[in-house]
Amino acid sequence: MTSKVTYTGELRTTCLHLRSNNEFITDAPIDNNGLGQAFSPTDTVATGLGSCMLTMMGIKARDLEVDLSGSTAEITKHMAANPRRISKIEVKMELPENVSEKHRKILKNTANTCPVHYSLHPDIEKIIEFHWIK
Repeated sequence: MTSKVTYTGELRTTCLHLRSNNEFITDAPIDNNGLGQAFSPTDTVATGLGSCMLTMMGIKARDLEVDLSGSTAEITKHMAANPRRISKIEVKMELPENVSEKHRKILKNTANTCPVHYSLHPDIEKIIEFHWIK
């Protein structure tokens, strides 16, 4: 088992990672009857894409002896109705400018082939920007 999710009432869950014992909470968003005081479940899915991309790039960067420390991914999630679902995820990556063109190409390919990217439904539009500026 990977995790355990407990419904705590008022449209909130507590999510426990069993191996590390780390927790986070989710709240239903304001536009769906919730308080919006924490990540919504769909926020965690969209955020997972950025996290996975940076993690996979970090693994590859380590192999290439490239330091990506301080890199960021800004995530914007868009919802659709009928059925309510994630329709688009925008990811804006900010990465160190001192990475060679050869390594940039390798790292971009690594990000675009991360497990979460492959796991998302193909109907979810993914807009991914790489900015080599930090």
